Amino acid sequence: MSDRMYNVLFLCTGNTARSILAEAILRKDGDRHFRAFSAGSQPKGTVNPFAIRVLNSLDYPTGDLRSKSWEEFARAGAPMMDFIFTVCDNAAGESCPVWPGRPMTAHWGIADPAEVVGTDIEREAAFVEAFRYMKNRIAAFTSLPLSSIDALSLGTRLRDIGRIDGATNGHEKAS
Repeated sequence: MSDRMYNVLFLCTGNTARSILAEAILRKDGDRHFRAFSAGSQPKGTVNPFAIRVLNSLDYPTGDLRSKSWEEFARAGAPMMDFIFTVCDNAAGESCPVWPGRPMTAHWGIADPAEVVGTDIEREAAFVEAFRYMKNRIAAFTSLPLSSIDALSLGTRLRDIGRIDGATNGHEKAS
């Protein structure tokens, strides 16, 4: 891989759980080659406490994570994205803003851990599972030879990553 830094945006509807997990994972695991961001189409304004708990327990920094609108990344002066990944089925079906620079996109949907109802242990377990699925996708992504792969092959590989273990079937309940 080259020394180039790539900007990556993870999108979800509320930007409280999955996209936050993805941002934190890529920030730590891909920090030599990637800048990670997350946003939501309808941000809830707070990060789910179970996301913070799981990230902290696995030694991922959480200090500056926040729930924010995807409009922040579509306006003038925003970082130009190289890659945009939707991580929930609802966001994948929405009309996104026009992203400057024509970033590569793919859908990496996983079940929403925030939808799990049960004890705190059961809810935290759902976040641990979501973390594991997202970490596997990000590991596959960061191992791609980005500087030497053609756009068509890269697009296929990005979509394939979205189909690995834990993928949703496109029929997620709205949150």
